[in-house]
Amino acid sequence: MDIDTRSNLRFRYLMTTLSPERTVSSIFRLRHHQKPDLVNPKTLDEKIQWMKLHYYKDNGQVKECSDKIRVRNYLKKNGLEHILTKITAICHDPDEINWDMLPDKFVLKWNFGNGSDMVCTDKNKMDKDTVVGDLKRFQKLKFHLLAAEPQHDVEEKLLLCEEFIEPEHGNCPTAYRFLCFNGEAKYVLRNTNIEEGQPPAPLLFDREWQLQRLNRQGKEAPDGFTAPKPDGIDPLFDYAGTLSKPFPFVCVSFFLEHGHGWFVGMDFSPEEIFGCGLLPESDLLLGKMVRLPLER
Repeated sequence: MDIDTRSNLRFRYLMTTLSPERTVSSIFRLRHHQKPDLVNPKTLDEKIQWMKLHYYKDNGQVKECSDKIRVRNYLKKNGLEHILTKITAICHDPDEINWDMLPDKFVLKWNFGNGSDMVCTDKNKMDKDTVVGDLKRFQKLKFHLLAAEPQHDVEEKLLLCEEFIEPEHGNCPTAYRFLCFNGEAKYVLRNTNIEEGQPPAPLLFDREWQLQRLNRQGKEAPDGFTAPKPDGIDPLFDYAGTLSKPFPFVCVSFFLEHGHGWFVGMDFSPEEIFGCGLLPESDLLLGKMVRLPLER
């Protein structure tokens, strides 16, 4: 990590510590080129930023579900242990990893934040020194201060090794991200092929597997566009609804392979939703679906 990167991190940590409002406003302005209304939030993104300031910090259940290890107890309490991946090992530091005890294929990830996943499909070809170095750098991050996301301020940083889910096609399993509002899974985001020979595009579907033209890629899809409904998708809508019941908004993610769903995580401030080309009018529409605690 170079000096400029370290200085930038220190600045972001300090800014969030002194004024989380300034941090969330800065993030919002970069995304929407305008200030957020944090007094009377209306759009989905405004309401997420409001919850980062007023709801997530002191909500023990939100923090439990943001911790990739503690959330497993939440699934067990809701009768969903059968969709949990197997954990091979848990340790405090990358230097503690016993590589000989790990299977040939696995996933390493920290229990906090997003973006730490290290996917290994062949242990014999893995550059272990590079992986350990990357994991150590992520370990040092004060992730909860990067974007004023207090739900990621975990009690203890832990590294876990999960089983690798074999995909039917390609190198990685297919991810399905469910947008849940007050306990109802309304839409699911999945990368889908629109045209042959083109890379998959992020598209939103409802429970009947009808395309929802809520983002740029969906709006530009051909008239009458359809995609085959995945086998096993209906139970995932139910699981997401069950897990999201206590919360105004959360994105619940699963892998779906061979007709079986596997829990991935719960994200209360998902960047993927706004990185998929969500239209301004859709941001407002989705915002109307979120009942903030002050609205109850």
